[in-house]
Amino acid sequence: MNLKFMASVGFMLALNSSGFGQVLNLSDALQRAVDQHDKIKSKRTLVQSAEQNTIFQNKQFLPDVTLGAQQSYGTINAQNGPMYAHGGLASAATSMPLAEQNWNAAFGSLYFANVNWNVFTFGKKTNQVALARTKEQTATADVDQIIFEHQVKVAASYLNLLASQRIKFVQGKNTERAQVFFDMTYSRATSGLIPEVDVSLAKAEVSHARSLEIKSYDKELAYSKQLAVLLDDDFQTYELDSVFNTSVPIMLWDQIQSKVARHPLLELQQRKIDESAQSEKFIHSHKMPNINIFGVVQGRGSGFDWNYVQDNTAYSSSYFKGAGIQRGNYLLGGTLSWNLTNIFRFDSKIKEQQFQSQSLRQDYTLLEKELHAQTNLAKVQFQNAVDNLEETKVQLTASQLAHRQHTALYENGLTTLVDFTQALYSLNRAEVDYEIAQNNVWQAMLLLASAQGDISILLKATQH
Repeated sequence: MNLKFMASVGFMLALNSSGFGQVLNLSDALQRAVDQHDKIKSKRTLVQSAEQNTIFQNKQFLPDVTLGAQQSYGTINAQNGPMYAHGGLASAATSMPLAEQNWNAAFGSLYFANVNWNVFTFGKKTNQVALARTKEQTATADVDQIIFEHQVKVAASYLNLLASQRIKFVQGKNTERAQVFFDMTYSRATSGLIPEVDVSLAKAEVSHARSLEIKSYDKELAYSKQLAVLLDDDFQTYELDSVFNTSVPIMLWDQIQSKVARHPLLELQQRKIDESAQSEKFIHSHKMPNINIFGVVQGRGSGFDWNYVQDNTAYSSSYFKGAGIQRGNYLLGGTLSWNLTNIFRFDSKIKEQQFQSQSLRQDYTLLEKELHAQTNLAKVQFQNAVDNLEETKVQLTASQLAHRQHTALYENGLTTLVDFTQALYSLNRAEVDYEIAQNNVWQAMLLLASAQGDISILLKATQH
């Protein structure tokens, strides 16, 4: 049994040491979150997709070059009369009209090379490429915004976990004090110096202190899980940087911008505005004509001889007779095409896109005002957090002094159990308030960094 117990303790210590073996700095946590978060990976993949679309649109400037070869077998009975190739589907039986139907058949062939180049589109292709680039820039800005948003979440979770660990530490100290108080009370009650009921009250105080410690540990576990999810880690306990417990941020006010134009949210919104404006140009280009040039080189072969109309026996069913090239042609030209109704048709589409651009600009203005107000609020809250920290220091010093005095008085029988318990409670409350106030200063700094759109403000504040 003893060996099993020792093995269990050793296993738990090993787990504990693996969780606390290395200090997790905030900068490392932020970098790990960016490298490992699945949503960021997904957004980066979309950027690569947008890049390929831009490459594809650039390739639309190339001409169409078509090579083809056709070999067929059939009859060539023809007849005077009109014919419409509906949908481009028809058969070409080339011959002068014959007096009557016959079923003479031979092989025929067609080989061609076709070049068709939209040499000038009055901005259609250029604007289409530019639109693809703006879509790529929007996707990139979206990645930057997602990265910043995720880093803010990680930093907030990091500070929350740190606060919960410090409160758990404070509650552990409170439990130790309560245990010392119980031992002292039990000793004095056994000696008959105080009534036995004081022992029960001291025991209840120890139980209450342990309950608070357990609850604080539950919160630490919850925040550990939250941070592990954000870092894409397995659930574990973390040892965090003590700089947030032992110092206050270095506020470099000259680095705080009065404007927030470079905030990732505003950058993303601006890219959406640019994309919409480019869409207006692309839609407008549909009003313009197209100019294209073309060229065709072809060779044909046939098993029917040139005098087949006069002599219906002048043909050969041999494959090699019809598969060769017997005649060649070429064709060069240009085309100007302009759908005049597009001039009127796309007016409404352009206005639709213009309204969308206007809406995006209005959203940008609103977002800019909100971030500016958030920056001013964060500055005031930071100063309030610093002032509150100073007040908790006064409260903590006074509570520590009161606790020492009541401890000495109670040991000498000069104060009551109620007064001593109240001093114990006041000290615990002051310690908790101090830790929360210390953490709130850094939380206020994070709020300021979030409003400014620059997480480095928080990181620079830790460099003492």
